[in-house]
Amino acid sequence: MPSSYPDLTGFKALSFDCYGTLIEWEAGMLKSLQPLVSQLPASHPLKADPPIAAMQRLEEIATAHETRTPGLPYNELLVMSISELAHEAGIALSDSISEPFGNAVGTWGPFPDTVAGLQKLAKHYKLIILSNVDNANMAATREKQLSPAHFDAAYTAQDIGSYKPSHQNFQYLFGHAKKDLGIDWQKGELLHVAHSLRVDHVPAKELNLRSVWISRGKEKSGFKGIGGDWEKYKDVTAFEWRFTSIGEFADEVERQFAAKKS
Repeated sequence: MPSSYPDLTGFKALSFDCYGTLIEWEAGMLKSLQPLVSQLPASHPLKADPPIAAMQRLEEIATAHETRTPGLPYNELLVMSISELAHEAGIALSDSISEPFGNAVGTWGPFPDTVAGLQKLAKHYKLIILSNVDNANMAATREKQLSPAHFDAAYTAQDIGSYKPSHQNFQYLFGHAKKDLGIDWQKGELLHVAHSLRVDHVPAKELNLRSVWISRGKEKSGFKGIGGDWEKYKDVTAFEWRFTSIGEFADEVERQFAAKKS
């Protein structure tokens, strides 16, 4: 039976957003915020379990820092951001909480479908990461969280000197994918795979980069989290495929390549 999805077999490489797409970003962030939130009085508006509002406010603060100080590595930026959040909340946050927070990202685990899905996809494409984190967290994630899945390259905000959704990050991806791996995005050889609408799919549309949305439930009305609400971003994105998970995406890729061989 022919697939109901557009053809996925013509691409030579996939570029991935990592955190939120492959790694359980929100679950990790919510856990890492607990030492701060636990110190808030019960009446505080950020006091909740899980601390969604605190996570969203931290994301706003971090995004502002990304714009103002694009060359600052993400682990340092996170320390600044949680310290600012604590100050806003009237909490004197100790270094024993704020300092480890910056490197907590590398300890957050993958979604259950991620590693097996990546291993399937690696049979058909070169795999690249394009991430807003720093090199230390990226190295820890690749070694401890995504292994044994293999990536052919990983490009970080620290390498680039700016943060997505800046077009500079994607231009860096295009140039290095061609130089390092022989992948020419202008020939339609690169497909971008990401969860975040705001930092990935909006610039993908602006640059005419074909993309896959790994929605992970955010297509549902009223979903609260980070990465962009579907209702807000639906008119400024143009992804051609939507899957709920990397596993579902990988299964469709397998089906299409198998059908092509038969």
